[in-house]
Amino acid sequence: MHADADIQQACLSVLETGSPRAKADRARSVAAAWREGRLALPTAWRPVAADHRPARPSRPELVPPGQVPRRRLTGPAGRNALMHAIAHIEFNAIDLAFDLIARFGGHGGFDKAQRQSLIDDWVGVGDDEARHFIMVQDRLAELGAAYGDHVAHNGLWDAAVSTSHDLAARLAVAPLVLEARGLDVTPGMIDRLISAGDQASANVLKVIYEEEIAHVAAGARWFHTLCRIDDQDPQTRYQTLVKQHFKGGLKLPFNFNARKIAGLPEEYYLPLAH
Repeated sequence: MHADADIQQACLSVLETGSPRAKADRARSVAAAWREGRLALPTAWRPVAADHRPARPSRPELVPPGQVPRRRLTGPAGRNALMHAIAHIEFNAIDLAFDLIARFGGHGGFDKAQRQSLIDDWVGVGDDEARHFIMVQDRLAELGAAYGDHVAHNGLWDAAVSTSHDLAARLAVAPLVLEARGLDVTPGMIDRLISAGDQASANVLKVIYEEEIAHVAAGARWFHTLCRIDDQDPQTRYQTLVKQHFKGGLKLPFNFNARKIAGLPEEYYLPLAH
């Protein structure tokens, strides 16, 4: 990392790296540089285009969500497909974290200390997501597979584009809907992998699950901070933003305990469930 690069330039460099492992490695190096004080705040935050899209590898092929096949976990092909889907989520999550910093790190409602703290939190999230991707990619290799072997969809980044203009909307949808959904479904996936005799893959998902609780907690903390600054009721604002920017509604069942630990009250999301 160039010694005088600022944190916004560094985050954009993650987004502009298309090769999966190189993106993860760049994310981890940016996180280390920030923590070691080698990246400054920019003198002025530069606008990021609403339709700015991160670089992507040629594989996996991206298709509409309905065209991604569903596979049972009873055989190796199904387990490979599950781990591939997890890898795709973590790959997109790297970009979601660093896009949030590049796009919103200069938010006008925050003072310098708050900006620094926001960046601290989301650098940590992005570093975790990069490490998770590497863990899953390595596990795929152990299974004789690779990221890119299966088709995937672009729904995660569609949510980023929809919320590119508004930090509150981004927080409501990315950590407080998408990552919170991971808290709901991952324990069941872990149990099914153990039942299928794949303890190694289950162990990878256990690490991801425990650390994703902290990501949802960071989203809840900053969403509530914004609501205090803007003098808005957080429950009403959350429900309004999710209805505007997340298609399809929220799906039962919920992991109430993990969501509570993360600071996401059930009265926020239960009225949106079906």
